[in-house]
Amino acid sequence: MQSQSQMTRSACANLAEAYRKRKYPLHFISKLTDCDAENSETFVWISFAFECEFIAENEYLIFKNETIEIGKLIQFMIHHPEKFGSKSI
Repeated sequence: MQSQSQMTRSACANLAEAYRKRKYPLHFISKLTDCDAENSETFVWISFAFECEFIAENEYLIFKNETIEIGKLIQFMIHHPEKFGSKSI
């Protein structure tokens, strides 16, 4: 199983790639959807870790809430690319 830091790095790396593509709205949004997928995958692994009793419920709830908030931020970026230096499509 991936570590939390490995999973987080993957989502962060995709976000960095997306930001570099912000001048190109379709590429920007595409990379953001990759980032959203990585965030979702992170949540799946966190859920497995909790179900297998590798992490406590309080840790699970913290991680769950963080992935939800990150997902909301990514979705905002997807739906408002113009706020990040990209033209609206």
